[in-house]
Amino acid sequence: MKRTGIVIFMVLLISAGSLAQDRTFYKPTTTFYGKPDTVLSMDFEGIKSPSSPNSFNPLFHFPPVRQDTTGTCWAFAATSYLESELYRLGKGKVKLSEMYIVYHEYLEKARRFIREKGDSYLGQGSEENAALLRIGQYGIVRASDYSGLIEGQEHHSHGKMFKEIRKYLNFLKQNENWDEDMALANVSMILDKYLGPPPEKITVDGVEMTPVQYATEALEIPLEEYVDFMSFKYIPFYTKGEYKVVDNWWHSGEFHNVPLDDWYSAVVRAVKNGYTVAIGGDVSEIGKYGEGDIAIVPEFDIPMKYIDQDAREFRFDNETSGDDHALHLVGYQRYAGQDWFLIKDSGSSATKGRFNGYYFYRGDYLKLKMLTFLVHKDAVEWLLKKF
Repeated sequence: MKRTGIVIFMVLLISAGSLAQDRTFYKPTTTFYGKPDTVLSMDFEGIKSPSSPNSFNPLFHFPPVRQDTTGTCWAFAATSYLESELYRLGKGKVKLSEMYIVYHEYLEKARRFIREKGDSYLGQGSEENAALLRIGQYGIVRASDYSGLIEGQEHHSHGKMFKEIRKYLNFLKQNENWDEDMALANVSMILDKYLGPPPEKITVDGVEMTPVQYATEALEIPLEEYVDFMSFKYIPFYTKGEYKVVDNWWHSGEFHNVPLDDWYSAVVRAVKNGYTVAIGGDVSEIGKYGEGDIAIVPEFDIPMKYIDQDAREFRFDNETSGDDHALHLVGYQRYAGQDWFLIKDSGSSATKGRFNGYYFYRGDYLKLKMLTFLVHKDAVEWLLKKF
């Protein structure tokens, strides 16, 4: 249902004969649960894009890691982002555990569900700033300390686990059983069954410590120094408010709201000055092409020069732009007169092209389809002064 309006709009433009260079067609695919299917695509011939990830002179990050069949892109993006931050802050190259954060995020979702007596969204998704909250509560461990894979398992798959958690919590709701301690103990048992129990202590350079000690004393992650940004007209600009999507399940109101020009400039300036960015938005688009490693906005959707605050807002309001996916932006370059961004992506579509786990996002795609970003406050000091 989400795509109906935009598809009708595209068909009208195509039938009118406008911009024939951006032809659309249905192409065969086998990516829909392994079964033959077709998807609406476009002709990408003639699109000038960067040659390789190395051409971006990327900032430090670990190689892409797949999230497999989970809805945990937010954790993969945030973890990758913090790894780059630790390196930037002189803490060396530390590969963190995505699943340690995910485990505790499920616990906190269950806690809120019980406290709100069932009036809380349950899903696998979340926002990048949730990872900061979980590290503040539970600390963090390295990927080598906790993989979230039980013996004999090679790939992450959370469908059965989440179904079991949801079924159990809905049972409690139906029976109005709001015993929080019992509920969390039983959700922990489900998580342990599918992910394995997370470590209570780890050994680092011969010293035993808790995950909280590792986060606060060994890594000294400055959790309070990271800020979120969005760009919407539903609250005044240069104020903070709620990002109104279901994956913001705890209704965080810590998103700094700025006009689109400031939002986009902040991303460009940050990466130019050596800061990577955790970013999220809509990736279910005809202009996102895994086989070609690129994401652009087709002219038949909206010409680049017309992408502005209202165009962005219109798509969010009619749900043709949504909070689909979280990513890690690790590089920038000007190429063929356009801004291009190097995106590290944990999703499966990023493995279809020549550069496993990477996309090249053109500036128009970032402006129109990406909705929020997380960055260190020093990268946007000029923008924070407007609040």
